[in-house]
Amino acid sequence: MAYSVTIGGCTRSFGDLKILLAKATPARSGDALAGIAAENEEERALAKMALAEVPLVRFLEELLIPYEQDEVTRLIVDTHDAQAFAAIRGLTVGEFREWLLDPATDIETMTRIAPGITPEMAAAVSKLMRNQDLILAAQKCRVVTRFRNTLGLPGRLSVRLQPNHPTDDVRGIAASMLEGLLYGCGDAVIGVNPASDSLQAVTRLLEMMNAFRERYDVPTQTCVLAHVTNTLRAMERGAPVDLVFQSIGGTEKTNRSFGVSRKLLEEARAAALELKRGTVGDNVMYFETGQGSALSAGAHEGVDQQTCEARAYAVARHLKPLLVNSVVGFIGPEYLLDGKQIIRAGLEDHFCGKLLGLPMGCDVCYTNHAEADQDDMDTLLTLLAVAGVNFVMGVPGADDVMLNYQSTSFHDALYARSALGLRRAPEFEAWLERVGIADSRGDLLGTGAERKLLPGASEWLG
Repeated sequence: MAYSVTIGGCTRSFGDLKILLAKATPARSGDALAGIAAENEEERALAKMALAEVPLVRFLEELLIPYEQDEVTRLIVDTHDAQAFAAIRGLTVGEFREWLLDPATDIETMTRIAPGITPEMAAAVSKLMRNQDLILAAQKCRVVTRFRNTLGLPGRLSVRLQPNHPTDDVRGIAASMLEGLLYGCGDAVIGVNPASDSLQAVTRLLEMMNAFRERYDVPTQTCVLAHVTNTLRAMERGAPVDLVFQSIGGTEKTNRSFGVSRKLLEEARAAALELKRGTVGDNVMYFETGQGSALSAGAHEGVDQQTCEARAYAVARHLKPLLVNSVVGFIGPEYLLDGKQIIRAGLEDHFCGKLLGLPMGCDVCYTNHAEADQDDMDTLLTLLAVAGVNFVMGVPGADDVMLNYQSTSFHDALYARSALGLRRAPEFEAWLERVGIADSRGDLLGTGAERKLLPGASEWLG
């Protein structure tokens, strides 16, 4: 079915919904690389006008990737909640934008309709929004998850403590963990990207991080971001696995390139639940995504990269994760050229994920060959914190020496919390006060709390 718009007696048509969504997307290098982007701003504006008139029900009738061909499409269709969708069923994409921004549409309403929104609907409405619209609408979406603490509550900003090391040296990792805790970071998760994906290395890191957490009785969760198959094997050997991590994408081909399927992820979640390691909840999955991953794998099926990203959120939503984050600038300038594109993509990803009912965080980051710098990241961090992002990264010095990219630091989290009056997860905040790192308001004390912690770390620090 073609979609048309007429301006000044001239009609412009777009061949199908997939083409229309791609042409309506704000400019980004990945779509240009794929040959599906609008040729100019005039075509982009016309596509947005045509998209605004598309009924939301059309996304249930015209599938971007055939049902028979793609298990992500099947998941989206088979799990769609028609009852939740009923409240917005009669709207067009443009009217949906107005409905989202209406002051009468509150947090309770957004939570109620989330199961009725498909990723394609979320992506479509985001394409019609300015940055301020993405922020304002995302503020209305609150997604709370629990494992050893409670994440996503109003007025809270959590941090993943990311103590990566280029050789998986446990002393270096433990030192970064200790530093992060002293800065009040780590309530989202203490999560390490292993330099080696060997089962032995993964198990060693899991055991060290768990012993470290238990030594100080920290109410948080740990995770080694290994491939899900290695995490399954580690669980079989009795390793102390809190969260199961996996990168996911928005098409079956993308997930196949990652070596995963819906069935495998369901198996991993069931195995983690069997361990019963959570104390306040049972959200046991951690997913990372990123615009451009499907295109880089040659698996985007002609769908624009932002819509592919939103489709990945359907996979995540099905598995009830504790954490989901878009590693927004990590993939490089071939897909998001510069700071402006990274900022826009980060706001889109956060909005779409929250709209679909996900506990969204963001790795506010860039690679050194992108046309971006730390000022751009300061801007995106601030905007996401205003929008109610669940968590961001805490990397020593903002420079990940193992993955070789720039992210946000422990100090950046302090800035965001101070500027906007945001607090940590309540259980983690109480622990910080108990051990003397912070006061009852969450402000760091700087009164030598490290003297209490360092003796217990001697077995790791040497």
